[in-house]
Formats: sequence, structure tokens, C-alpha cells
Amino acid sequence: MSIIDRFIAAVTPPESAEARLEARTKATNAAMPGDWLDQILQHHIDLEDAFADVKATTDVASRTVATKLLGVLLTGHAIAEEAIIYPALAQGGEKAHAGIGYDEQAMVKVQMALLEKLDPMSKDFIDKLEHIEGAVKHHMYAEEGNWFLDLKETTPVEDQTLMTKRYAEEYARYVGADAPS
Repeated sequence: MSIIDRFIAAVTPPESAEARLEARTKATNAAMPGDWLDQILQHHIDLEDAFADVKATTDVASRTVATKLLGVLLTGHAIAEEAIIYPALAQGGEKAHAGIGYDEQAMVKVQMALLEKLDPMSKDFIDKLEHIEGAVKHHMYAEEGNWFLDLKETTPVEDQTLMTKRYAEEYARYVGADAPS
């Protein structure tokens, strides 16, 4: 982890597992089966599972495959949010949240590219992976904690119906029909 990464981690400690669980529970309660928020929450769970899968591997080939799948899921999820959800946030008066979302997802893409250059079985790889995972967990916490709950409350039902359809299409376009969820 670089000096900058360590500084950022020190000044922005991660949320507690309890806080993340509380946010997830509230978001889950607000979601309707199959709607855009429900899809996003399932993708968040898929991402958590994918991080765990990478860490559970014990050889280079398995870790490489698991890391590539993680990258596909992260990118597909990011593209769908960036194309559909963040514009809706901005239209709803939350331009700052939309901007933060775009920035955080861009940084994860950069970090994933750097991860690919590391020896998959090295401590540096695991350190970088855990740094990325921490950033993704923080990002999910912000979305589940209030960004998306506020969006759900303030967006008309007909717009949410369109968001649901378009989010699913964007995700499937990148990840494919055989996505984990």
C-alpha cells in the first residue's frame, strides 16, 4: 500500500460491520423484488462474494481466474450505475453524490489495473486487493446508507420502472446473461 493509500485509510476509517449491516437492511427493506435497488443490492452481495473467492484461492491459475471475474463484475456494476443511477442522482439534486460515485468507481478501475500487474500470490497483491475491497465496501455503504434510499423516495414510479429496465440491460450488456445474479 502506498503512502497516500495509508494516509487515506488513516483519515477515513472504515465503517463498522454493524453500520454496514444496518444500511444494507434499510436498503433491502426499501427495495422491491427485481427493481433497480434490488438488483444493485444483489450485485453488491455478488461483489462481496467475488472478493472472498479471490482471497480463498490457493494457486496462481485459480486466483487469476477469480480476479478476472471480480474485475468483470466490478466493471459491469460500475457501468450500469454510471449510465443509469448516477444521472438520476444528479437530476434529483444530488450532483455531489453522483460525482463522488463516478470518482470512486474510476479509482477502483485504476486500482484493479494496478492489481493485475502484481504477482497474484504475493502479499502486495493481497494488500492491494484488501485496499480495493475496503474502498468498494465504503462506496456500497454510502449508496445503501442514504444515496439510493433518498433516490428511491424522490423518484417517480414511472422513472423507477425505466431505471430498473435500463440498469438490467446495461449490466447484462457488460457482464452477460450468465452473470452470478
